[in-house]
Amino acid sequence: MRKKVSTKNMTRFDWLDLRRTSIGGSDVATILGFNKYKSPYQLWLDKTGQIDIDTTDSSEAAYWGNVFEQTVAEEFSRRAEKKVRQDNHMYFHKEYDFLSANVDRQIVGENAILECKTASVYLADKWTEENIPEQYIFQVQHYLNVLDKDYAYIAVLVGGQKFQWKRIERDQELIDLIQERLIAFWTVNVKQNIAPPIDGSQAATDFLKERYANSEAGKEITLSSSFDETIALLNEAKAAKKTVEETISLYENQIKLALGEADAEIGITPTNLIYWKPVTTNRLDTKTLQKEQPDIYEKYVNVSQSRRLTIKGIK
Repeated sequence: MRKKVSTKNMTRFDWLDLRRTSIGGSDVATILGFNKYKSPYQLWLDKTGQIDIDTTDSSEAAYWGNVFEQTVAEEFSRRAEKKVRQDNHMYFHKEYDFLSANVDRQIVGENAILECKTASVYLADKWTEENIPEQYIFQVQHYLNVLDKDYAYIAVLVGGQKFQWKRIERDQELIDLIQERLIAFWTVNVKQNIAPPIDGSQAATDFLKERYANSEAGKEITLSSSFDETIALLNEAKAAKKTVEETISLYENQIKLALGEADAEIGITPTNLIYWKPVTTNRLDTKTLQKEQPDIYEKYVNVSQSRRLTIKGIK
């Protein structure tokens, strides 16, 4: 029988601690490189216990997702005319016990599951017609693999006012590809404690900025010559970026010139509408405030510290 653990009476810390012992559905997109909020490197630090378990309150989006989960499940049950039941268990793969699943609902009388989601109205285009965000496709296929289910349903409330549900068939080819990547991450990165390569995602950038915000003043280390190659590649990338940015500005300036010479705010082409309108922005004049009201300035000023990466050639 497939192993399962009841999560019904678990504290948030105990549940997060249990999640550390395996790869769950929300980890899949991160390992595959489809999570803009978390990098594989961060996940590796978590799974190897190198960072503390974060028990702070989840984001507003995650909070309301939990609040509306029951509502979404009930609406799916009504519209799809199917009975669902909540399942407070963490399941583990029968062969690879480091692959786990926490499903939202089981479908009564069918070898299927239901995942309940909420989405911002700004992400509505991700759910149009048969579209489903990639991270949820990976998550659901992973669940089908762990629980050995035939198919799944996913129901979503978009912008708090548009409800829809879709059926997702089991894709064994995709499951095999996902499982291969997850096994490699666990056996190589986690069990052998080999860090995955740091990537260029914003998630990785923000993480490094926060984790290594402080340093020992004046401390020097010697880096290997391989970093000279890295710096050369960095300089090439910066030069390419500058060229691209200048090209973008060139095309934008050509459009602005055409509008400007006609003293127009709106341009119309056969396939595009172009707007170049004045935008009013209110900014606090901190220099004047500091000069004329120094006490108020000192009371409300926020001092922040960060590390700036600067590279200079040695002659």
